[in-house]
Amino acid sequence: MKICANLSLLFAELPLADRVQAAVAAGFDGVEIQFPYELPALRLKELLERAGLPLVLINLPAGDLMSGGAGLAAVPARQAEFDAALQQALTYAAMTRPQCVNVLPGRLLAGLEREQALSCLVANLHQTAEAFESLGIRVLCEAINPLDMPGFLVNTPEQLDQLLRWVDHPNCLAQFDLYHMARQELDIAAGIDLLAGRIGHVQFADCPGRGAPGSGELDFDPLLRRLEASGYQGWLGAEYKPAGPTLASLDWLRRWRKA
Repeated sequence: MKICANLSLLFAELPLADRVQAAVAAGFDGVEIQFPYELPALRLKELLERAGLPLVLINLPAGDLMSGGAGLAAVPARQAEFDAALQQALTYAAMTRPQCVNVLPGRLLAGLEREQALSCLVANLHQTAEAFESLGIRVLCEAINPLDMPGFLVNTPEQLDQLLRWVDHPNCLAQFDLYHMARQELDIAAGIDLLAGRIGHVQFADCPGRGAPGSGELDFDPLLRRLEASGYQGWLGAEYKPAGPTLASLDWLRRWRKA
C-alpha cells in the first residue's frame, strides 16, 4: 500500500506551499490536504507536478465545522452554502485532480431532528458522488469520534455502513480512519470487515494522543494485514499530530517501508 502525508497536520512548521516538497523529500508517495483552498489551484498543481506527487484527497469546504459549528452537509437551511461549496470543490478538483474528495457529515445542528439531518446528508452525498463521477474522482464520507468532535453525526462503522446503503451510489465510498475507531475503543477489525469492498481511503494516527505510530498503544500490524485481506489496495494517509518537527517523527515510516 502507498503512504501519503496529510499536509494539514504534517510539516505544519512550514508554509503550506513548501510542504509538498518536504513530503517527497521525506519519502512519501503522495499527499492529501484537508482544505487546500488557500492555495490557488494552479499553484498547487504546479507544486505537485514539480514534486512528482499525486494529490490523493481533499475535503469539500465545510463551512463552520472546524470552528465548532454544524458544517454544511447535513443542514437543510444551509443547502445554498453546500451547493456553493460543491461548485468550489469541483472547480478546484478539475485543476488539481485529487483521487478522492471527502464530504464531512458535520455535527447535528441544535433543534434539528437526526432523521432530517441524515436525509439532507444522503441527498448531498448522492449529488456530490454524481457530480464527481464524470471527473473520475471518488467521493468519500467518514465516521469521526464524538470525543474529539462532540455532536458529530456519524461515529461508527455501522452508522457509516447504513449511510452508504442509503446513498446507494457506486461513486460514494467510506473513508476509514483507524484513529477515530480506536478513540472510541471499537473493534477496528470488525469495522474493516463490515465495510470491506467499500473503503475508498484509509487514514491513521496512534491512539491515545493522535500522534505518530509508536507514540501510543495502537497495534497497526494486524490492522494493516486485515485491510489487505479485505481486498483494500488504496492509500494509507498519515493524519497525525507530530510532537515536534515532522522529520523527527518519521521512524515509523522507515519501519513500515522495511516491512
